[in-house]
Amino acid sequence: MAKQKRRVMAEMNVVPYIDVMLVLLVIFMITAPLLTQGVTVDLPKADAKALDPSEAEGQEPLVVSVDADGQFFLNVGDEPDQPVAPQILMARAAAVLRLKPNTPVMVKGDRGVNYGRVVSAMALLQKAGAPKVGLITDPPPAIRNLEAAQ
Repeated sequence: MAKQKRRVMAEMNVVPYIDVMLVLLVIFMITAPLLTQGVTVDLPKADAKALDPSEAEGQEPLVVSVDADGQFFLNVGDEPDQPVAPQILMARAAAVLRLKPNTPVMVKGDRGVNYGRVVSAMALLQKAGAPKVGLITDPPPAIRNLEAAQ
């Protein structure tokens, strides 16, 4: 009997790559909700039209939060969960708007905060060079349920 030569198998085993991809998927699914940072603010309910996402041009908005105590928080910087002084808020917002002039600017005010503090935040942002300042609200529960059903 003649010996048959074994040929080299030229196929690639993709099972380990699939395992790695599934592990990465699980890691990203767990860490993605943890990446959203911010200050807990009890937003007022309003039946307002949602903003058009095409206006943002793919840029993350500059968000100033005003908590129930009237403290300002800015979503840019090293510590977005630490209160900032009005002068620092204005300087950081001006720097962001100088670098990216089309950045959408929003104010997120707590329902229990004095209206004057929200207006102060808006005035500081306008002094920093924001051409438009939007307000963030939560939709009323009835509208939220309708959107979830669609």
